[in-house]
Amino acid sequence: MYDHIGLKVKDLDASVRFYEKALASLGHVLCTRDASSAGFGPPGEPVLWLYHAKDAVSPGVHVALKASERAAVDRFHEGGLGAGGRDHGRPGVRADYSPTYYAAFLLDPDGNNVEAVCLR
Repeated sequence: MYDHIGLKVKDLDASVRFYEKALASLGHVLCTRDASSAGFGPPGEPVLWLYHAKDAVSPGVHVALKASERAAVDRFHEGGLGAGGRDHGRPGVRADYSPTYYAAFLLDPDGNNVEAVCLR
């Protein structure tokens, strides 16, 4: 059901240290890291992302839900808008992520970033 989860953190270094220790026993490792983010998961497959948000008033959540087809991403976006969600990225290919990364983003009523993604 889930493709990946993103968490906003105020202190990326401290969070990376914590998750490296906490997730090691589950077989998850630090897969990628730059100045603004870090990705954890099975080797080579980051599924939990940390994003530096030093100035955030409160941490937010990003959840990506796996879709079986692009039309499902379209329906996710349309249905979410109809249920009170706010547009945060219309359905389309996100070529900067991958040539086949087709996604749409909504903000839920609490401001969490919820994504549907099809990788075909």
